[in-house]
Amino acid sequence: MKYVSLFCLLFLFSCGQGKRYHEESTETPKSALIADILKFQEELDASFKDPEESPLPDKYKKDFEGLDYFEPDTTYVVKAKLVRTPDAEPFFMPTTTDRKTHEVLYGIAHFTLNGEERQLEIYQSLDLIQQEQYKDYLFLPFNDATNGEETYGGGRYIDLSIPDGDTLVIDFNKAYNPYCTYNKKYSCPLVPRQNYLRTKVRAGVKDFHKD
Repeated sequence: MKYVSLFCLLFLFSCGQGKRYHEESTETPKSALIADILKFQEELDASFKDPEESPLPDKYKKDFEGLDYFEPDTTYVVKAKLVRTPDAEPFFMPTTTDRKTHEVLYGIAHFTLNGEERQLEIYQSLDLIQQEQYKDYLFLPFNDATNGEETYGGGRYIDLSIPDGDTLVIDFNKAYNPYCTYNKKYSCPLVPRQNYLRTKVRAGVKDFHKD
């Protein structure tokens, strides 16, 4: 966001050429963040309405209008310091079925949320990495204090991409439910207990009520 240099406009002669009393900001405008969140919601709803993509059982597809979301909140868009873990050993992550996913701990994200320092583990799928479209994909499953009340009891997921540096933007407004929330035929990775946030994350997709 570029800030207008009001003092220079009002007092032209006091702002010598080349002086910059108001530096350009690298912050993303709040309006752009909100627009990006709304776009995410629109695209997610569209995928649920698409018969080829939707995880919904047939009996829910007919009357489906859209998922239930928290209001977009830019305080849940955080910049995390990503500490990579290149020596981490691959492991098998349990799921809601007998299937296990082959993962590796890619790094640990350190950030501030709701006034406190927190951290979450970020994973990379050793199965998906073989596919070109997923070579930069990172997986963030997490639990928080809204689970079982406002959100799905089993936690939620966020999709991320490998950043160029050590700064990782995590937008909790883009937290979505595992497909097994909607349909038990799906096999969903279980959130590791170390990825429990001891705070309420009132952002992203809410729980799905089938009644």
